[in-house]
Amino acid sequence: MPLPLLDAAYLKKLHAYFESGDLAFDFDNASEEVKGEILDFLETLMDLADVADAMATRLIFKDSYMEAAGVAKSDR
Repeated sequence: MPLPLLDAAYLKKLHAYFESGDLAFDFDNASEEVKGEILDFLETLMDLADVADAMATRLIFKDSYMEAAGVAKSDR
C-alpha cells in the first residue's frame, strides 16, 4: 500500500542537494530574503526530524511504553 506523504525519492533528492554543496552555494549567493527562507526551511526540517525521531521511538517501543504507563493490553 503506497503512502503518498512518504516520498523517499524526494528525501533522496533533498539529501543530495545538501551533501553536494548546492544548498550552501545557493545560500552564499542568495539575497537576504532568500537566505531567511532557506534558514526557515532548515529550522522546520530540524523540527520535523525531532518529531520523526519521537514517532519512530514510539512505534518501535510501543509495547514497552504502554507497559511503563501501566496500561494493560486489554485496555488498548
